[in-house]
Parts: sequence; structure tokens; C-alpha cells
Amino acid sequence: MLFALAARPALAQDLQDRPVPPPPPSDAPAPANSDQVQFSAAALQYDNNTDIVTATGDVRMYREGQKLRSDQVVWNRKTGQVVATGNVAVTNPQGDIAYGDKIELTDSLKDGVVDNLLIVLEQGGRLAAVEGKRDEDGVVTLKRASYTACSVTDSNGCPKEPSWKITAIRVVYRPDRRRIYYTGARVHLFGFASIPLPRLSNPVGDNAESGLLSPIIRYTAANGFEVADPYYIRLAPNRGLIVAPHIYSKVAPMLQGSFEALTDKGAYRIIGYATVSPRNDFLNPTGPNTTAFRGYIDGIGKFQLDPNWSITGSLRLTTDRTFLRRYDISNDDRLRSTASLERIDANSYLGITGWYVESLRLGDNQRLQPIALPEIDYRRRIDDVLGGRVALQLNTLAITRPAGQDTQRAFASARWDLRRITPWGQEVTLTAYARGDVYNASDTAATTVVAYRGLEGVHARAIGALALDIKWPLIGEFLGGTQRVTPRFQIVASPGTPNLSVPNEDARAVDLEDSNLFALNRFPGYDRWEDSTRFTYGVDYALDLPGVAVDANIGQSYRLTSRPSIFPNGTGLSERVSDIVGRTEVRIRDFVSVIHRYRLDKDNFAVRRNEIDATIGSKQTYVLLGYLRLNRNIDPTLEDLRDREEARVGARVGFGRFWSIFGSATIDLTDKAEDPTSIANGFSPVRHRLGVQYEDDCLRLGVTWRRDYQDTGDARAGNSFLLTLAFKNLGR
Repeated sequence: MLFALAARPALAQDLQDRPVPPPPPSDAPAPANSDQVQFSAAALQYDNNTDIVTATGDVRMYREGQKLRSDQVVWNRKTGQVVATGNVAVTNPQGDIAYGDKIELTDSLKDGVVDNLLIVLEQGGRLAAVEGKRDEDGVVTLKRASYTACSVTDSNGCPKEPSWKITAIRVVYRPDRRRIYYTGARVHLFGFASIPLPRLSNPVGDNAESGLLSPIIRYTAANGFEVADPYYIRLAPNRGLIVAPHIYSKVAPMLQGSFEALTDKGAYRIIGYATVSPRNDFLNPTGPNTTAFRGYIDGIGKFQLDPNWSITGSLRLTTDRTFLRRYDISNDDRLRSTASLERIDANSYLGITGWYVESLRLGDNQRLQPIALPEIDYRRRIDDVLGGRVALQLNTLAITRPAGQDTQRAFASARWDLRRITPWGQEVTLTAYARGDVYNASDTAATTVVAYRGLEGVHARAIGALALDIKWPLIGEFLGGTQRVTPRFQIVASPGTPNLSVPNEDARAVDLEDSNLFALNRFPGYDRWEDSTRFTYGVDYALDLPGVAVDANIGQSYRLTSRPSIFPNGTGLSERVSDIVGRTEVRIRDFVSVIHRYRLDKDNFAVRRNEIDATIGSKQTYVLLGYLRLNRNIDPTLEDLRDREEARVGARVGFGRFWSIFGSATIDLTDKAEDPTSIANGFSPVRHRLGVQYEDDCLRLGVTWRRDYQDTGDARAGNSFLLTLAFKNLGR
């Protein structure tokens, strides 16, 4: 490339495309002599006296990867000067293209001076200047220049002002560093100049380079005004560090750091926050403030050791229960740290996993939170055993609590499935299942719910089941489409199991749903087993019409045995006849999607579960609606099964081509009827958000207003405002 600016005054730099196409590759083979210049033209004149060659008419010149195209070229063979005029386009070996009205360069085609210069960079972006100069090393120096990585045409191909551009008195482009340096720069948004930036630089393309990232500007009721300007440090091609000081008007500053790395085996990332500031005790929000170190660490990584073995892990720890909410980092009420070693092949799986849970919920005792060290799970699949498939599983788990119940568990199981299609089109599956468990429990009195405790000491149990599952798909044409009606019937027989003699650690959140209606065991996890002989019956329905799809199911079960059930009252499974559960999904093209899940009381058809999730609209303009009501009348002491009611709404309205208004809200509708322990009044907004945003191919600009309605320790209810400004394609 061969550019740089001489000195012709201009009011603006033209970033628009030029009408001339870039020079194509040469048809002739490269000459053996690197000093030789290949060229072609419609006409050629040679002056013997001055030794000047004048070529006109689509002139093309090639030398050592440098290519030139113009209307006319005057070549002084004595001085080596080449002057090209009229629709000039020059390409360097890296693929950058320079356009100009006139260019003066040496016959090496590597260095020279260009008038009315436009450089289209191969890695994206373009530079324009009245004149430019390029030296032998490829460094381009421009005066009164501009740069943008944005599109300069609209969807119809018409010229438009780029969303942002940088203008400067002097610009230096270093292809060897893939970086642009500015002196006396200004950033223009939509044609309006911002504050001056005396010194500025940015990388070209999407390669990661050290430098400032998009700033964070926010206001919250608890912290006041917040300004953060992250700085990225490129440590190596595969490692980087982001350091972001956060400055607040009401509290002490906070430091944020993020380190990420990619290795030949995997990748990992660690994010940390640290500050020293006053805080209220979460359990005593009206108490005095205490100043202390506060922080949070969040790490995640995965490594593929070989095609079968992998290691994954995540670390999430915080110093106190309100830090994440106070600094608007996360609204999670539990943080889980895990580590896992896994081996996976075509027919087996081995996982060794441990986890630690940190509770951020009001009233939780951290010393009662479980620590699993470890869970070992091995599974193997064996095909073609008596015509079916066998799945073997070995599992062991150790759970400890600093001030609560400890549990150790081990079991071995085998499951055999035989699937056949009858001549009448029925799908028949026969299942046999056997399992043996050994449990050891200590300090069971520390568990407040008696049904979860189990008995002290070592206890064993045996589990067995036989099941027959029959589906009969009936398919035919309907209303110009296809419909499928699939009656389904299942029978499961399982002898009595001593469930209450062992602890319940992983089967507490049980509820009858469409997803577990035909499960061999309707309890989640392994610690509780549904021991009975039962019939389950239902029907699946599907309808496919042009632009419309309907998918639904409904079903119920009946238990033959009359012995008392261990399912809690209100789960829909505690009596011999279960409640009725179902799901309906309707899709209309890509515009409407509605999913409705429900559970009806078997006695009076009262709605015990009513859950609706709907999406209506296009990618630019849409509405998201969500509603959930659990009205199961379950004992409120069972924390995992408490009833609740809430509504969610979100929407985005696109206007113009790049503008949109968006918003969302979450409302807690729970009252004493759903949860007697709740302090909600039946209509308690949790939070809402409202904003406006502009986003195109190279710029994102927006303002968001959010309001939280609930105090949580020193994370106060109130308004917060966030200004978003991100320059896409500007380096990293």
C-alpha cells in the first residue's frame, strides 16, 4: 500500500466507496526477476529522449505482490517515479486497498504520496484523507484523516453517514502492528463531534490488543453515580487481563479484575471484585453499619485431556449475602461451586463430582448447607441382551454439613429395556429394573423436617420394578395438514420399599408434571422410590398445518395398592387416583409461541398448577408473557414445595431500522392463600426495567432505567440508571 497525505486543504474526508474496482490478479506468471514490473494498458507511448513511458486506458501494474490500476500512468524510467492519475486503486500483499485521484510513487510500488486517499483495510474498516504518504516499511501517515469500521451505505446501497468515525489532525497506520495511532482526535457519533482526545489508538480487525474498553456509567440509589473504564491487557495471544476500577459518588471505589486464557487442552476465566465499604448485617438490616472487606470471585473452566477424559469446574464465592445485589452483579440467592472429572465413550460414563453451596437467602443457616465430597457415578450400556439393552449404574455420594446431618449413600442398579413395533404399529417397551442401596446417616435430629431425616446408622434396601409401556400412533390427514393421535398406556409394578428408613437429600422437590407422568419413578433423584402397582394412561396429540403446529398431551395415573403414600399431600400423587396433568404448545409460523402447563385436581378440577409462557412477535418487535400459579395446598413447612404466584412481562418495540424500546417487569402475586408464611400482599412488584437502545452493525447506544422494590440488607430498593455505549468492530 502506498499512501499518505501531501497538503491540500479539505473540509471533509470521503469515506464512501470509489467507483473503480481494485486491480485483479495478474494473468501472467510472476517474473523470475523481482525488479521487473509487469503492466498492461490500452495504449502505450515511449519518449526516447526523456525515457518516459506513458500508459493509458485501464492501466495495470504488478510488482512483488503490489498491484496498481488507474486510467493513466506516467513512468519516468530515469528517476523511477510513477505518477498514476484517474480512478487509482492500489493493493498491497496484505489485501489492503488504497483509492485516490492521483498517486506519486516509486517503481517498487511500495512507497509514495496519494491525493484524495481512501484505504479499505482487509481486516475491516477504512481510512480517508486529503493526502497520504507511505514509506518503504509500509507505515502510512495521514493528515486531516478519518477512520471508521462502520458501513457507509444503507440497506439499499445508498451512501450514508457512518454511525461513528474518528477524525484526527494526524493518523499513522502501522500494518506490522495492525494498529492505528491518532493525534488530535475526536470521536463523532451520528456526525456530531464529541470531546477532543489528544492521543488515541486502536487495533485493526478483531484481534485482541491492549487498550480501553467501553465505559460503564450507572446510577443506583445505594451507590450513587458509578463510572468504570475497563482496560484490557493482552498478555499473550491466548491470555488477557481486564482491570476495571469502579468509582462511586456514595461509597468507596471497587476494583474488578478478569483473567481469561485458552490452552491447548481447554479454557478458563476468573473474575474478581474487591472493595472495603460499610454494610448491614443481612439478618439484622436495621442494625449498625460495619466497615469490612467485601468481594466476590467467579471462576469457570473446562479442559479436554484426551478424546474421553475432561475436567470442568466452577467457583462462586462471596464475602457476604448482599454484596452481589448491592453492586448489581447478580440476583442469585445461592452460589454453587463444583468440580468434576469425567470420562465418556460410546458405551460408558464415569463422573467424579464435588460441590459446595453458599446460601444468600434470608434465614438460611450456612452451616446447614450441604457439601458433597464427592459423588461418583459410573454408567455402562450393553446392547443386545435378550434382544434388549441393559444400562448398569454404580453411584456413591457423601454429603456433610458443618452443623447438620451427614449422609453417605451407595447403590448399584441394572435396567433392561426391550422395544418392539407390532404389526399393528404399536410401540411396546418392556422394562425390568433392580437396585440395591446402602445408606449411613448421622446427626439426623439436625434436620427439622422429620420425613427427610431417615434413621441413624447404616441401613440397606432393595428396589425392583417391572413396567410395560404401549404407544399407538394414529396418523392421518386433517385440514390440509397432518395430525397424530397417540394413546399411551403404562403399567408399573414395584414391591414395597422402606423409604423412610433412609434420608431424603435429592428427592424433595416432587410434583406431578407432564414431564414425569410416565416416569418409572416420579420422585426426582434417588433417595425416594415410588413403590406401588399403578396404571398410567394418557394421550399425545400433534397437528401440523401450513404455518401452524400444535403439540399437546394429557394424562393421569391410578395406583392399585391401598397402602398410604409417601408423597406429600398436594403433590397430585398422594392418593390412589392422581391429579390430571397436561401441556399444550401452539406455534404460528415464527410469530406466536404459547406453552401452557397445568394440573387439575381430580376431585373438583381446581387448577393446582397453571403456567403460561408466550412469545408473540418478530425478532425486532415482540412481547414475552409469563404467568405461574402453584395452588397445591402443601404443608408450608416443606420449603421446597411452597406455593406461589407470579407474573412476568417483557417487550421490545423496534422502530426505524436500528432503534428499539424495551422493558420488563416481575410481579409477586403470592398472598396468604398460596403461602401462609409469605409476607407478600398479593401484588408486590419485584423489579421493572425500561430502556431505549440504538444498535446497528458497529454501534450500541442505550439508556436503561430499573427499579427494585425490595430491600435486602444494604441492597436498597430504588431506581438505577445505566448508560450503554459500545463501539463494535473497534478492536477487541
